Amino acid sequence: MLNTNITNFRKNIFGMLEQTIKYNEPVNISTKDGNAVVISEADYNSLVESLYLRTEIVEGLDTPLSECLPESEVSW
Repeated sequence: MLNTNITNFRKNIFGMLEQTIKYNEPVNISTKDGNAVVISEADYNSLVESLYLRTEIVEGLDTPLSECLPESEVSW
């Protein structure tokens, strides 16, 4: 992860964004009010998909076996 302050980020925004997009390297930007992280769209989409899958898995684990189909009835 690349760490920078807001002033340096503003000066080098195009290069830093290009590096984030091409190499999936996040940028941590520090400001006086707190920090922000810039990630590539591909990394963002992966995070969203991982959260979705986790939710589906947890829901599946909470489903009683009586509500599940037997393996013989599942069509792949």
